[in-house]
Amino acid sequence: MKMKSAEFITLSACTMMLTALGIDIMLPAFSEIRKHFGLAAESNATAQIIVFFFMGQIAQLVFGALSDRFGRLIILRIGFPLYIIGGIAATYAPSLSIMLVARFIAGMGASAVFMTAIAGVRDRFVGDKMASILSLIFTIFLFTPVFAPFLGLAILSFSTWRAVFLTPPLFAVVVFVWSLRMEESLPLEKRSKLNWNTISQSIRSILSNSVFLRYTAVTTFLFSGLSSWVSSSEHILGEIYGRPELFAWIFASVGFIAALSALTNSRLSSKFGARRTIRGLLIVYSLVGALLLACTFAWGDPPQMTLFFIAIALLVGLNLAVEPNSSALAMEPMGDRAGMASAIYGTSFFFIGAALGSFISNLLANTVFPLIASFFLIGIVTLALVFGDKRPSTARS
Repeated sequence: MKMKSAEFITLSACTMMLTALGIDIMLPAFSEIRKHFGLAAESNATAQIIVFFFMGQIAQLVFGALSDRFGRLIILRIGFPLYIIGGIAATYAPSLSIMLVARFIAGMGASAVFMTAIAGVRDRFVGDKMASILSLIFTIFLFTPVFAPFLGLAILSFSTWRAVFLTPPLFAVVVFVWSLRMEESLPLEKRSKLNWNTISQSIRSILSNSVFLRYTAVTTFLFSGLSSWVSSSEHILGEIYGRPELFAWIFASVGFIAALSALTNSRLSSKFGARRTIRGLLIVYSLVGALLLACTFAWGDPPQMTLFFIAIALLVGLNLAVEPNSSALAMEPMGDRAGMASAIYGTSFFFIGAALGSFISNLLANTVFPLIASFFLIGIVTLALVFGDKRPSTARS
């Protein structure tokens, strides 16, 4: 039986959820991992477990070219085994270094799954409709940070951190079997040839598109702040604020607000169009970042805990509401180059964004000021980028 739209949206969300689950469920286990590998309690080396997973997304460059030539499904079905094998290898790694390599491999698998999900949506929808569908997918996907930390804590209550690490690959097996119902979205007549001239021409064409570059940069800068928060959140709660018992609750609350923001964006982008919506969201983002920075200057670093986490929740929520719009606007002019464009887009914001986020995280030993300053600067830069788009507006953009 042919897959209906609702099932396609849910399955796409579950495939993308593998990226979030491969991160969020593990955060409560970081203290146990530090003990297991003999790291100091205040060490933030465990943040690299997240960073290496994100950096595995560089494989999207290869998967993008292959998906434009051979279709989306074959790449999807390569991604799942990489994710599963990498996840199991990380679980039983004898050292942190080997664990990081395994996490990189799992990230490669997640990149194939994530990239084909976005390309599949682009194959089926365009423009504001694509932004609306992506927002619905992201809403389901973003509920992962709400329940994943509690699931991790629940597993830790009766088992070890290894059981927590095994959960994402086991979930991936279920989604893999379900994905066998998915149909190919890229017809044979729209597939590109696989040779260096074709690939280089496609890459040059994509990288010469100012609209694509503009909105890819928006997502990349925003993701650098997001990845820094995610990878450092356990350290911020446990060591800087000294309240590790609140981690799951605060992280889940931030995730809940992010999911609501994505759902709200689905309605906003349908009503006002992606361009008008992204501008409004980034104005609010910049104002929240400026207010948090001003409060930090006025009252000291770290700022009062309630104020800090309310601001973080708003910033993360706005961040993840912006992403479907920037994705839709970046991908809209790509046409049959959607696979390679999706790969470059995903590689940029995951790999480059995660590298920038790692740099920010390394500055957060006993202070949150680098993160706060980064959020403010990201708001200013992304605001300049979206208002620099001088294309003629339509009634819905």
